[in-house]
Amino acid sequence: MDPVGLQLGNKNLWSCLVRLLTKDPEWLNAKMKFFLPNMDLDSRNETLDPEQRVILQLNKLHVQGSATWQSFIHCVCMQLEVPLDLEVLLLSTFGSDDGFTSQLGAEEKSQPESQLHHGLKRPHQSCGSSPRRKQCRTQLELAKKYLQLLRTSAQQRYRSRIPGSGQPHAFHQVYVPPILRRATASLDTPEGAMMGDLKVEDGTDVSISDLFNTRVNKGPRVTVLLGKAGMGKTTLAHRLCQKWAEGHLDCFQALFLFEFRQLNLITRFLTLSQLLFDLYLSPESDHDAVFQYLEKNADQVLLIFDGLDEALQPRGPDSPGPVLTLFSRLCHGTLLPGCRVMATSRPGKLPACLPAEAAMVHMLGFDGPRVEEYVNHFFSAQPSREGALVELQTNGRLRSLCAVPALCQVACLCLHHLLPDHAPGQSVALLPTMTQLYVQMVRALSPPGRLPTTSLLDLGEVALRGLETGKVIFYAEDIAPPLIAFGATHSLLTSFCVRTGPGHQETGYAFTHLSLQEFLAALHLMASPKVNKDTLTQYVTLHSRWVQRTKARLGLSDHLPTFLAGLASCTCRPFLSHLAQGSEDCVGAKQAAVVQVLKKLATRKLTGPKVVQLCHCVDETQEPELASLTAQSLPYQLPFHNFQLTCTDLATLTNILEHREAPIHLDFDGCPLEPHCPEALVGCRQIENLSFKSRKCGDAFAEALSRSLPTMGRLQMLGLAGSKITARGISHLVKALPLCPQLEEVSFRDNQLSDQVVLNIVEVLPHLPRLRKLDLSSNSICVSTLLCLARVAVTCPTVKMLQAREADLIFLLSPPTETTAELQRSPDLQESDSQRKGAQSRSLTLRLQKCQLQVHDAEALIALLQEGPQLEEVDLSGNQLEDEGCRLMAEAASQLRIARKLDLSDNGLSVTGVHCVLRAVSACWTLAELHISLQHKTVVFMFAQGPEEQEGPQERAAFLDSLMLQMPSELPLSSRRMRLTHCGLQAKHLEQLCEALGGSCHLGHLHLDFSGNALGDEGAARLAQLLPGLGALQSLNLSENGLSLDAVLGLARCFSTLQWLFHLDISFESQHILLRGDKTGRDIWATGSLPDFPAGAEFLGFRQRCIPRSLCLSECPLEPPSLTRLCATLKDCPGPLELQLSCVFLSDQSLETLLDCLPQLPQLSLLQLSQTGLSPKSPFLLANTLSLCPRVKKVDLRSLHHATLHFRSNEEQEGVCCGRFTGCSLSQEHVESLCWLLSKCKDLSQVDLSANLLGDSGLRCLLECLPKVPISGSLDLSHNSVSQESALYLVETLPSCPRVREASVNLGSEQSFRIHFSREDQAGKTLRLSECSFRPEHVSRLATGLSQSLQLTELTLTQCCLGQKQLAILLSLMGRPAGLFNLRDSTRHTEKLSFPRLEACALGFKKKKERKEEIFRGY
Repeated sequence: MDPVGLQLGNKNLWSCLVRLLTKDPEWLNAKMKFFLPNMDLDSRNETLDPEQRVILQLNKLHVQGSATWQSFIHCVCMQLEVPLDLEVLLLSTFGSDDGFTSQLGAEEKSQPESQLHHGLKRPHQSCGSSPRRKQCRTQLELAKKYLQLLRTSAQQRYRSRIPGSGQPHAFHQVYVPPILRRATASLDTPEGAMMGDLKVEDGTDVSISDLFNTRVNKGPRVTVLLGKAGMGKTTLAHRLCQKWAEGHLDCFQALFLFEFRQLNLITRFLTLSQLLFDLYLSPESDHDAVFQYLEKNADQVLLIFDGLDEALQPRGPDSPGPVLTLFSRLCHGTLLPGCRVMATSRPGKLPACLPAEAAMVHMLGFDGPRVEEYVNHFFSAQPSREGALVELQTNGRLRSLCAVPALCQVACLCLHHLLPDHAPGQSVALLPTMTQLYVQMVRALSPPGRLPTTSLLDLGEVALRGLETGKVIFYAEDIAPPLIAFGATHSLLTSFCVRTGPGHQETGYAFTHLSLQEFLAALHLMASPKVNKDTLTQYVTLHSRWVQRTKARLGLSDHLPTFLAGLASCTCRPFLSHLAQGSEDCVGAKQAAVVQVLKKLATRKLTGPKVVQLCHCVDETQEPELASLTAQSLPYQLPFHNFQLTCTDLATLTNILEHREAPIHLDFDGCPLEPHCPEALVGCRQIENLSFKSRKCGDAFAEALSRSLPTMGRLQMLGLAGSKITARGISHLVKALPLCPQLEEVSFRDNQLSDQVVLNIVEVLPHLPRLRKLDLSSNSICVSTLLCLARVAVTCPTVKMLQAREADLIFLLSPPTETTAELQRSPDLQESDSQRKGAQSRSLTLRLQKCQLQVHDAEALIALLQEGPQLEEVDLSGNQLEDEGCRLMAEAASQLRIARKLDLSDNGLSVTGVHCVLRAVSACWTLAELHISLQHKTVVFMFAQGPEEQEGPQERAAFLDSLMLQMPSELPLSSRRMRLTHCGLQAKHLEQLCEALGGSCHLGHLHLDFSGNALGDEGAARLAQLLPGLGALQSLNLSENGLSLDAVLGLARCFSTLQWLFHLDISFESQHILLRGDKTGRDIWATGSLPDFPAGAEFLGFRQRCIPRSLCLSECPLEPPSLTRLCATLKDCPGPLELQLSCVFLSDQSLETLLDCLPQLPQLSLLQLSQTGLSPKSPFLLANTLSLCPRVKKVDLRSLHHATLHFRSNEEQEGVCCGRFTGCSLSQEHVESLCWLLSKCKDLSQVDLSANLLGDSGLRCLLECLPKVPISGSLDLSHNSVSQESALYLVETLPSCPRVREASVNLGSEQSFRIHFSREDQAGKTLRLSECSFRPEHVSRLATGLSQSLQLTELTLTQCCLGQKQLAILLSLMGRPAGLFNLRDSTRHTEKLSFPRLEACALGFKKKKERKEEIFRGY
């Protein structure tokens, strides 16, 4: 009996255990690997007797300690067929701490030294060695031995595993590589790599061997494998290690595989030698020699780091941990330069230590063929293989779940368990969600007919505690031995050796997958009586995947809310109730609480990642009411930006949208999508707009999308931008688009499409009857292809615009209105209908801007457009047509039927080309405007609008049309504008230009614009000579041509040489010069007002008499010589003439010169000086003109800045004149001179001296001079700062002014002082005094003045502060008036004059006996 058996003290029990295990050596080998993952099953033991080999293995298990030994005994009782009496003895004797007696020290002494280190991974040895040993063993021999040791260790690690309970034999052997895609963008090293910043190609799949093919021979060579949870990152890492052990990756001599979940436990500083030899595999001797060999052959060394996203940074992002520092130095080549480094990670923020040139590879899971391949391998040589394939092919939900490799493995395990006992179709009915997949997996791994409820809940509690503390590695002290045995038995736990230093190693345990840990934690939360519903709901949250872009480490509970939602399904209630040992009410309450939380989340406004997670949770519940609420709450515009989406995500979203009635717009921008993702959208009729923008999308993506598009019955807008689609992918889409007749907008922007591919796309235009926009921008097509597209635009009856500008290329279409029945007909019938409707009139806009078109392209384009429909607009700006091309287009303009605009701007047109263009358009009747500006590179032709748009103006012009038939007229039927601005034109160019313009003049009124050129004085003089040859112009603009004052004033001669010229507007400083005709012709009738004028041949003379010519001269220095020259120039101008002058200041000498010249201008009707400063002498100079120039009928001077003189026509007889001198600062000293000048006038109707500074003294002086001034109308002296003295003096002056008929004074706020005259002596006078505030001492003076005015018949005193006493005194002192006298007093005083007293006062001076009643009215 072996020593351990003796120590255990139970010979029979030990013998029974050995005999039991001898029957199943493979099972014992599997358990040895589980409990002793670092121990080598030495091949030398195979020569031993089977019983001796079992005893040796039991000894190794026993020396590991009580926890390992007890867990092993529990596994024996759970998995093997142990008799009940033996099981009781084993558990009671070996399965508890009391039955375990350890004498490890004695055992170790009794063991030979060779047996202490049977494993290949040996304890740490000293790195040094003796010189004699170095001499005996060369470095190469030591390295070869170590490399062989590495390979042998890996081979033993990946030997065939024994399946666990309920697992088929192929459970661990099946491997199908997932889809791998290489990214094109480098990492953003300053802030770490973001998933949204990576653009992924959709080309040929990357094989495992392709991961390490590189042309880089120096520097760091780093590959990062990115994949979501369950995509197979860890499996691929171990697969690479296994392939290397089998000799497939012969490019590497050494391969090391590390897991960050174990490396995170290292807190001390590590050297690379310690990492390789202490934590992985130690050489037998001479570490330095082996390490030196690895350094020399670093290009043949591969280091794999699994779980980079789990790398902890305890000191913060700027101070990485010891292992991460080592990893960084490996990546940057400062350690082991030339070696290959591969890391796996979930998407999110990657450490900044990764080099910018690191290769990024995405793991995208399984597509349909890979799922079938996996199922075929899993069920190989099993009768259920065909049934499993049929189940997957007929169930889209399960097929979409299997896109995740981890779920595909679980699904196959469940089908293996369900298929034998269920009819076809019933198995997949039990697997509708991810949660129920895991539920069935637990059932499949459990013993038949018995569900270990307590063990599941206890293991779930361990899982939850790990999630809460961020723990994924557990030790024997963390998990009870029965739970370890339970996890090992049912393949829920894996084991491995955790080495943290030389001589420090321990067995660690972890759940077989992180998602399994989350599922078991969810089971515990839902079924354990220790957890109430309030605690449960705290775990139902949505985590935004955008947060991962800033988190240093990702969370461990991404799927926990999803599993909780899945367990809230009614289908899971019996399973949970069984786990909860009958507490169905408690389970139901928890399920309802989870659903209630999801309902609240469904009504919130969520970001794209949270929407996806919510859809997963809602879909897991299998609650139609909750799904409907979620679907209806989604926004109309649903964007998904810059985060990874899987096929499972889109399938879940599609499932939710099936419960939505309203349409929805889906926008995927910058989201890495798997090539087969569009297959998840098949049959989703709620999508109205679908847009993808990602470099990841390629031919495989386009092919999958082409299969989905025809099934989306409401799809109106399709966008596929920024992809890598080639001709192969486009061909699939081109075939699918005609099957989507409801499409209204299609966009293929920025897809790097070739010319032929673009032409293939536009071929579908006739087959899309509702299409309104096709966007092919940013695809780099050549000019010949562009002309082919123009031909398509011309020939396709629904195209209304083709717009190409640099990278832009857009078709706009105007489809006819069609019914749903028409859309459902065959494409051939739809095409014939569109051709029939296209035969009707249509208008096409063609914009080919900055497309490098040349002269020969213009010829081809003209030939093409001549065969096409009417053109609304043709824009060829920014090309290379030059003079010849512009000339060709101008000549063809009349033939192309362009309705509005032809733009040839920025085409290299020269001054010589301007002449050619003018000649070319001279015969174009429809041309309305031509604008050429060589400085601004502008060449624009505007054409007359169509008749349907001019119906209103034509009706208004009907009168003029009939008038044209009766009398001669120079008015044309149309007008056009020729704008040749900023072209550098000089005098030498004018003759040739006018010759070219001559053909345009007979076609209509011509507006000519030569502004911004360099004509100068010479050009202005030469143009004045050439203008009569151009006929009747409507306007001529000569602004900004550098004209001098002499040249500007010389333009006034044009009034006598050009009959069409009626208005000349000149602003000298700003060089604005405009010659205009009168507003006649169609312009007048277009305004809707028709003037009255004689008929017949007198029309022309009537026009000349009624419409004055005007010269407006502003911003000009008006010196006497200039004014003399101007008046001499205007002497021969036909009248009537209006002269408007404006300058900063006009001197007295200049004003005198101007007024002296007035008699030389008999045709002058108006002289206006506006915004011109005048001196204080100007009022007298202007007043003098009233007598010196009989034709002046009115002088109006305001504020010494605005003066206007109105003149009588020669036909008018002499009449009255008026003078207004307001706001001129006139005072007493000016009164006599002004009155003397006014007295020389024969008939002065009105004089207005208001708003001056006369005051009481000035007004007194004026009233004294008043009898000498022949005023027949009125005199206004308001606002002259007068007081009661002026009012009293007016009363005293009235007797000396017999022609005054009325005077009114208001000294209140109104400040009015007006006197009205009559031509003859007036018998009666009226005096109105208001608000004069007379004091008592004024009463006697007022009475004296009134007594002398014998003609005064009416006196009105308003608010003059005269009370009853003062009024009585006034009446008593007044003399006897000559005639009937009315006294009216209006006062605010409440005191009233008694009528008897007034009557007594009145009787004394009444001339007649009849009593007249004085009227007193109070206001």
